[in-house]
Amino acid sequence: MVASTAAARAEVLADARPQRRAIRDRLKRDWTLLALCVPGVLYFVVFFYVPLLGNVIAFKDYAPFLGINGSPWVGLDNFTALLAEPEFWSAVNNTLQITALQLLLYFPAPIALALLLNSLVGHRIKRFIQSVVYLPHFLSWVVVVAMFQQVIGGAGTVSGFLNSHGITIGNLMSNADTFKLLVTAQVIWKDCGWGTIIFLAAITAIDMSHYEAAAIDGADWKRRLWHVTLPGIRSVVLMMLILRLGDILSVGFEQMVLQRDAVGAGAAEVIDTYVYYHGIRDGDWGMSTAAGLMKGVIGAALIYAANKLAHRFGEQGIYR
Repeated sequence: MVASTAAARAEVLADARPQRRAIRDRLKRDWTLLALCVPGVLYFVVFFYVPLLGNVIAFKDYAPFLGINGSPWVGLDNFTALLAEPEFWSAVNNTLQITALQLLLYFPAPIALALLLNSLVGHRIKRFIQSVVYLPHFLSWVVVVAMFQQVIGGAGTVSGFLNSHGITIGNLMSNADTFKLLVTAQVIWKDCGWGTIIFLAAITAIDMSHYEAAAIDGADWKRRLWHVTLPGIRSVVLMMLILRLGDILSVGFEQMVLQRDAVGAGAAEVIDTYVYYHGIRDGDWGMSTAAGLMKGVIGAALIYAANKLAHRFGEQGIYR
């Protein structure tokens, strides 16, 4: 019995040595690539994972002069107070409305633009248009909001032109009723072109023989689009949708802060601005951290659920 146990242990050790050697060989072979990854890994660890430890103040009556360790534990009191706060539910309502508009109007926009760009025959024209539609992504929200103010604001170019022809539209930049459509339009103008990159890459990865076979069978461009292109990028679209669902409660902090005073908190207050104003300005650190923690947990749960649903439909999702 002892001999058989010793033999089994020796066999396990013998199997483990080649694995260790293989790992050591791979590390030795790929050390340059791993070294290139170190700055990126450190960036995420320092600025994303280490700050997660600060979420503990969601369960404390945090006071900066006492510190995290000196602040008393309050359990779930911050969450209870948060859920009883009408301003929080107003921020949640605004966030969900803006998110719904962006899913309905913005999410399909890069897909449609990528399909249009892919249909262009001339490479020079395609590259020129790609460069033009990519540029707005590199503008800050301060510049974007200022440009919209100069165009459709009360004294903007469009407003002045329409007023001179007897059409009064007022100041669209301070209209609370149309504000959610306005921020969605701003997102489309700024990031639609940049969002086409991954969809164009997915389209170019489709085997051209599928298009040739469809053309031989008599399929026009509409049928080739419906039966070849869209199925070819379906997995990428689904992956991007899953990632978007995980970020569903984030609708642009800078964009909202810059326009909040113009339309009022009732229309522009979202969860991110609620956390900022109640935490940084008002000093209610515990409750604002509880709001941020709830947002993160809900986003993670949505990613997990959407990924599981993708597996049910036979898609790969973002992870197995």
